[in-house]
Amino acid sequence: MKVDWLIVGAGFTGAVLAERIASQMGQKVLVVERRNHIGGNAYDYYNEHGVLVHKYGPHIFHTNSKKVWDYLSQFTEWRPYYHRVLASVDGKLVPVPFNLNSLYALFPPKYAERLEEKLICSYGFGVKVPILRMREAEDAELRFLAEYIYKNVFYGYTLKQWELKPEELDPSVTGRVPVYISRDDRYFQDTYQAMPKHGYTLMFNRMLFHKNIKVLLNTSYREIVTEIHFNRMIYTGPIDAYFDYMYGPLPYRSLQFKFVTLEEEWHQSVGTINYPNEYDFTRITEQKYLTGQRLPRTTLVVEYPQAYQPTNNHCEPYYPIPREDNRAIHALYEREVKKLRGTVLFAGRLADYKYYNMDQAVARALKLFEEEILTKER
Repeated sequence: MKVDWLIVGAGFTGAVLAERIASQMGQKVLVVERRNHIGGNAYDYYNEHGVLVHKYGPHIFHTNSKKVWDYLSQFTEWRPYYHRVLASVDGKLVPVPFNLNSLYALFPPKYAERLEEKLICSYGFGVKVPILRMREAEDAELRFLAEYIYKNVFYGYTLKQWELKPEELDPSVTGRVPVYISRDDRYFQDTYQAMPKHGYTLMFNRMLFHKNIKVLLNTSYREIVTEIHFNRMIYTGPIDAYFDYMYGPLPYRSLQFKFVTLEEEWHQSVGTINYPNEYDFTRITEQKYLTGQRLPRTTLVVEYPQAYQPTNNHCEPYYPIPREDNRAIHALYEREVKKLRGTVLFAGRLADYKYYNMDQAVARALKLFEEEILTKER
């Protein structure tokens, strides 16, 4: 087989680049995916009860980028959806990110009112404050509040998710779920918040349905790379695996999922409930909140964090671990990338070793296409 491009991986990065190259440049693309489906970790399917399930955990789409939104809107209709999350704290379910409503749910009204006044006076209203920053507050009561939130909302969850304390991670991680001085209970505040109306998999099918694109599933690119004639490659897998771990493996966190279907229409009051302090799982998500389906049964997905083991075929690398020593290892692999002189392009959460959201992965792929592929082909 002869193609212009070999793309390794059929997740967001690989699919966006395949679609752009095929539709905008008229070049032939072969997408090779080691799993038995397209869509990467955003893959969804209908289980035996008719519930649309996210196989690799909940994927809620949100973005502030009109460019990303408009691009994906070519391939899907949207169902507006605002994700809400509660956390189990001191026997109560309170909104996360921790906000003023959480404050009043946990503390006596008069004390909560005083803390609210101090928060607004110190930081302003509608401001998101990283918990590690709040722990440095000059006011003693605000420091007490910060320690309470740190202990009951952040510490246990982070330890389970990462096997590290919050302060041992890059601030960008704890900054993803700040204390929000607001009464907005939505988990995200992005301009665009919605779910693909008929699921992610259908959206990916439409992206890859092009005469210039062929998709090969259940295949490692190493099995066919010597048999395919191609001009350039785009690699979206783990960068350390590409170079046969010559500088050692980069650490990732992984997840195990347990799916439970119940004989009831609804089980939870919101899409996701976090358990930062109890149990060995981190959260439970009720799938029908995400899909908007109306069915007599409901399916829950329970998430158990675990270390990533490259030798375990049932263990996927989900989260790069953002720490300085890991970035130093990644820099060594980046040095090897430069030696390839652009014959292989690396992009995506695993190839870039960055904790991308879905919209960030799409934006990264669009930018790569426009600045590194399209301009150099002209």
